[in-house]
Amino acid sequence: MIKIKRVYEKPSKEDGYRVLVDRLWPRGIKKEDLKFSEWPKEICPSTELRKEFGHKPEKFGEFRTEYKKELKSAEAHDKLAELAERAQDGNVTLLYAARDEKTNHAIVLKEVLDKL
Repeated sequence: MIKIKRVYEKPSKEDGYRVLVDRLWPRGIKKEDLKFSEWPKEICPSTELRKEFGHKPEKFGEFRTEYKKELKSAEAHDKLAELAERAQDGNVTLLYAARDEKTNHAIVLKEVLDKL
């Protein structure tokens, strides 16, 4: 099962394999304090796309479309396939730092992974 969770929430056993999906390190968290299994930047939105989106809800539809295009790269495809396979055996939790829980890249990433 693929789940999403803000990095600022307390880890739990139910999280399973915890994957940081932000290109930038989350503000206010020391690297030694964040419990995560991996940080695959090849599936994070590009810097350009992230800046263009700017976490503005009115730009989310366009962001979703462009991010899904980025996720079709060969490099991203391999990592997505690996995570989807891992999710068949246990929970995979996508960790993100964005404040908005309804319009963020982790939602899009989960949509893509759920279809694999």
